[in-house]
Amino acid sequence: MASPSGNFRMVICQFVAASLILIPTLVQAQDAKPAPAAIDSESNGSDSIVDEINRLVTRVWDDYELKPSPDATDGEWCRRLFLDVLGRTPSVEELREFVESKSDDKKSQLVNSLLYSDKYSNDLSRNWTSIWTNLLIGRTGGTDNNSMISRPGMQKYLRDSFARSKPWDVMAHELITATGTTTPGDADFNGATNFLVDKVNDEDAAQATAATSKLFLGMQVQCTQCHNHPFNDWKQQKYWEFNAFFRQARAFRGRTDADPPRLADQDYRGESGNAEQADLFFELRNGLVKVAYPVFIDGNEIPRSGYVNVVNRREKLADLVVESPFFAKVMVNRMWGHFLGYGFTKPVDDLGPHNIPSHPELLEFVAQRFRSSSYDIRQLISWVVLSRPYALSSKKSKNNESDDPLLGSPPKFSTFYLRQMRAEELYESLMTATQLGQGDGNYEQQEQMKNRWLQQFSSAFGTDEGDETTTFNGTISQVLMMFNGDMIQEATGGKQGSMIDRLANQPGMTDVDRIGYLYEAGLARKPTRDERGVAESLLLARRGNSIEMLSDVWWTILNSNEFIFNH
Repeated sequence: MASPSGNFRMVICQFVAASLILIPTLVQAQDAKPAPAAIDSESNGSDSIVDEINRLVTRVWDDYELKPSPDATDGEWCRRLFLDVLGRTPSVEELREFVESKSDDKKSQLVNSLLYSDKYSNDLSRNWTSIWTNLLIGRTGGTDNNSMISRPGMQKYLRDSFARSKPWDVMAHELITATGTTTPGDADFNGATNFLVDKVNDEDAAQATAATSKLFLGMQVQCTQCHNHPFNDWKQQKYWEFNAFFRQARAFRGRTDADPPRLADQDYRGESGNAEQADLFFELRNGLVKVAYPVFIDGNEIPRSGYVNVVNRREKLADLVVESPFFAKVMVNRMWGHFLGYGFTKPVDDLGPHNIPSHPELLEFVAQRFRSSSYDIRQLISWVVLSRPYALSSKKSKNNESDDPLLGSPPKFSTFYLRQMRAEELYESLMTATQLGQGDGNYEQQEQMKNRWLQQFSSAFGTDEGDETTTFNGTISQVLMMFNGDMIQEATGGKQGSMIDRLANQPGMTDVDRIGYLYEAGLARKPTRDERGVAESLLLARRGNSIEMLSDVWWTILNSNEFIFNH
């Protein structure tokens, strides 16, 4: 089948958009009824924790006289859960199994299934590996020929850790203290080394200092390298005292191209040459030179010796990090932001008295329970996704229109905030919805294919933090990819053996059934009467060619905001 022309598809898109819900929040819920009581999460052994989360959130609603949005439909909730937990939309079969279930406890059952069943273990590990690879080394980390980072090495460490449900404090300790080589297959391979291997040598470990404090403590310290922080109590002295913990860490390139880079600890003799009092010096803005030794953010000072066999500074730092009250808080804040669209602070990794959380009691409560759970990440996820705020619709009513963080007010979580899919989520959702590449290659080959696709949207730019920029935010590059990129053309094409071809020739299905299948695959809902009418008009315009009609409808669904948004 010849692919429809671009102009014709633009007309189709405009025509179908008249009935297709493009931005769910434009549809306001009238006379919204209060959501039902908290979801029973007894099967998780955490019903009282979820109840307390709901109570603390509800108290804020009462304080601001907000009436929350109604509950999301089963299809909406199922879709957002798959997106947030597994990084992809549900298949039609997965969606129908949940929606058609009559169990009173089906939400808890699905959460348990996604988090703990073997059926979803690969998807779960893949998604959180993707998220934390980007946080630890960036979307472009390991893609530059000059980089010492092995992206496959970082992914292997994270994939194995999440698959084994390794506690978060153990993972943090391993990432901060790792030694060994970066590349899988080497006898001394340790994938955790990839977090710091490219950060410890540059500019006196400035990137290692900034990344470690931000990711594991929620402290934005990068600007205090040269001056006191203008908004919080981080001083230049404190920055260099934290930086001193990394002075024993060194990264080495292999002797030959075949030898992988290595991260190791070695004796640090100090800038004055006395390893017993291994010091470092820094200059104030007024030109005064001061000295710093390893001192943690709470004032806890470790021995000053630079000899590794006397005191391993990174080991001491890791111990102090996981014991800090900020350690649990920043993870809870980050995870809440991942699932609810906003954390309790903005940004999620900037905690402290200068940045008061929107829900301080709730943050403290969940952080305490996270610590008590031995830093069980899956348990933390279950509390958040079974909470009442996560179950709300993204459609606002007149009673909570003011709850809009985009206008600068702190989030109240009286509605589910719309957000665009991450680039990785869109890729995996396209692969699921269109049934592309199923079973093609092993994990590493699939990741390489995905990374090639993602690189069109990301680029690194040089700062002390190794920051990145992305064009995956509705810009021209993304629009063009969704309109006529290779993946979209293949996904919507009707050649023999394609999804559209198989659907069109599925015995026992009418065109109405096929259209309904596409809406469930892309939007997790049935089409409206108007949308079915538009499809029938398209079939007439295509002179009865079902494959061409289905291809046009599918292309339009994939290019709708309702598809690319998490709502």
